[in-house]
Amino acid sequence: MTHTPLPRIYLAGFDVFRADAIEHGRYLKALCEAHGLEGLYPIDNEITPASNPQGTAALICTANVAMIRRCDAVLANLNFFRGQEPDSGTAFEVGMAVALGKPVWAYFESGGTLREMIPHDAGGFDQQGYLVEDFDLPRNLMLACTWAGSSTSAEVGVESLAKYLSGRP
Repeated sequence: MTHTPLPRIYLAGFDVFRADAIEHGRYLKALCEAHGLEGLYPIDNEITPASNPQGTAALICTANVAMIRRCDAVLANLNFFRGQEPDSGTAFEVGMAVALGKPVWAYFESGGTLREMIPHDAGGFDQQGYLVEDFDLPRNLMLACTWAGSSTSAEVGVESLAKYLSGRP
């Protein structure tokens, strides 16, 4: 009997900056395993620090890109981070996955559309004078129009992504 490998899921998000990042990664990976998926968490990459911070950053980037290439899909934490937009590194990882033809499942706390969440004047412009897009989407259109689906939490996201990958409704 041949063993079919579990679908590999890259766990994208700013969770790697949490004080309990390693424990949280274990939790996300256990969620994946409970749903027949193998979670790939960026901190699992073993990096030998370079002689300078920029060199170490380049090693981390290379390892994460390789992990995304190896995965079958991406589960992305698109909650707002350090402001009113998702983490820029996570947005990059989502874009890379989409470019590679890998499905992305997003999760974030429900808060309405961008127009509902971001303060703006009567003309739709924010405090800095930039138009807040009004496409009835919860995130920027380049994210929302390319993900396979979205959920309100990592727990629901893992379950939904497992169903999506298996073709179950």
